Amino acid sequence: MKRSVLTRYRVLAYVTGVLLVLLTLGMVAKYLLDVDGAADFTQVVSIAHGWLYVVYLVLAFDLGSKAKWPFGKLVWVLIAGTIPTAAFVVERRVTREVEPLLVDEAAPVGA
Repeated sequence: MKRSVLTRYRVLAYVTGVLLVLLTLGMVAKYLLDVDGAADFTQVVSIAHGWLYVVYLVLAFDLGSKAKWPFGKLVWVLIAGTIPTAAFVVERRVTREVEPLLVDEAAPVGA
């Protein structure tokens, strides 16, 4: 498997995780603390998280299919983008598991 497959997944896992944490903080500010402007912030972050989560799903599915994960593991990785901070924990575990499967992209195939 190419390193770029893992790198794309890792970037989207971090972005999705950060946006979800920001969304959670925005919801707390909006509904519990009654902060002015929190509604607009929450709306923007929720839209960004929603669209980027779809990209995360595609990239995580691509990684899982290339790593030949069982269905249950794949579902857990896909759901991690919806649980605050879970994307960070799952990303670390996935990276440790997948790194031994990576091939050097610069090495010639027939060498």
